[in-house]
Amino acid sequence: MLLRIISRKLTKNTRSVSNVIQTCKRTLSSEDTEPTAKPKTGTYADAFNKFENIKESQKEELQTFASLLKNSKFIDLGDPEGKVVTGEIFHVVDDDLYIDFGWKFHCVCPRPMQNSSGYIRGAKVRLRIKELELSTKFLGYDRDLTLLEADCHLLGLVQERRQ
Repeated sequence: MLLRIISRKLTKNTRSVSNVIQTCKRTLSSEDTEPTAKPKTGTYADAFNKFENIKESQKEELQTFASLLKNSKFIDLGDPEGKVVTGEIFHVVDDDLYIDFGWKFHCVCPRPMQNSSGYIRGAKVRLRIKELELSTKFLGYDRDLTLLEADCHLLGLVQERRQ
């Protein structure tokens, strides 16, 4: 490799002999310190190498909708009506508490008279689910109309266990 560099430099006559010697010294010193160094690639090349085989890995992980639904926590819960769940108060209007418990709709519960100062935004509460969606036929409509709320009963604040 060193001979090729010297022969190229001398045949082109574009540099002086001292420049050729300096180039050779740099080449020899870099070969001594890093004999197996890989050329540094740019960010595009790194990204390309990282995602080069992404199509192959996706084919292995594909599942049908039916299998995903069958193995979901939603199906494991069974009938949610009557279950006790944990929710978080995300909005308070006067004595109404808007509580998100992780389902399609939130619920609105009245603030209890007892320990009412503890029911603030961000507080964790326990709920018993009555219905997941309040919907019924109103004023002679043929179709159900939803209130976009769930019907739940507020059981109280979640007590954190202290050790």
